[in-house]
Amino acid sequence: MKRLILASTILSVLCAPVVASGAAGKVKDAAKTAGKAVAKAAVKTAKVLAGKDEPYWVEPMKKVHAKFTGTKGTFAHFGDSITVSMAFWASMKWSHKNMDKETQAAFDLVKGYMKDDCWHKWKGSRFGNTGMMKMSWCMKNCQKWLKSLNPEVVLIMFGTNDLGGVKVADYETQTRQSVLSCLENGSVVILSTIPPRHGADAKVKSYVEVTRKVAKELKVPLCDFYKACMDRRPEDWSGRHAKFKDVPGGTYEVPTLVSRDGVHPSNPKKWQGDYSEEGLKHNGFVLRNYVVLHSYADVLRKVVKPEVKAKAK
Repeated sequence: MKRLILASTILSVLCAPVVASGAAGKVKDAAKTAGKAVAKAAVKTAKVLAGKDEPYWVEPMKKVHAKFTGTKGTFAHFGDSITVSMAFWASMKWSHKNMDKETQAAFDLVKGYMKDDCWHKWKGSRFGNTGMMKMSWCMKNCQKWLKSLNPEVVLIMFGTNDLGGVKVADYETQTRQSVLSCLENGSVVILSTIPPRHGADAKVKSYVEVTRKVAKELKVPLCDFYKACMDRRPEDWSGRHAKFKDVPGGTYEVPTLVSRDGVHPSNPKKWQGDYSEEGLKHNGFVLRNYVVLHSYADVLRKVVKPEVKAKAK
């Protein structure tokens, strides 16, 4: 009996480290599993927090872009005389001085990715832009343009010609349908507000609010040209303002953001191609180029994410 007790005691002593070792292993495994869970949760939280910093349109536009089947780097502009003008977009290719660091980076990105024809050759009615047109024209014809051009990104800005007699509700319907047609094609849309118009403040504001509303509801990027104008010249944006009465020069030479006709962006020679803060306050087309450039570059970075090297200036 004593031998049996002794043997049992010895066995217990010898097995203790093994048991302890097994328990320690289990603890280690549990800690490892817990560590993985914590790390996974941290990554998930980081993604959620990062998502909160992203604009509302990023994820929806990624899904739209995933359906795109056309040529990369194509950027179509659907609009009226403010868009078909060579002062818009085309002029920036050759003249773009005094850009700040952020704007220069945006320009380099766009120039390195966008098809060269989209600077100045995609102009005219078959490309979705010509004078005197309204949003109804866009709604009726955009399917044809999309089939012909199949653009990766589309900028839409109509409304200035609608102000005369198109009801706000109709303008909203036409805007929404035009955007939806582009999205169904797999084209990312940048929806732009119109510039202020002399003598039509209330109507312009109602159109601007509709544009912002549709952009938010359809989760597309907004290019707020109207806000850019008002932020820089809230009181004297119109070339028909009394302070510019005696300023020499033609219709577009007035040193503010809207020309003497009270409708179109200004384009005074002194400030052409000048993207300094002063240039952005004195040339309406330069300002429009600036806001569209940043909107498009934002889409490239956040949605398209091109793996390209910017071309030399």
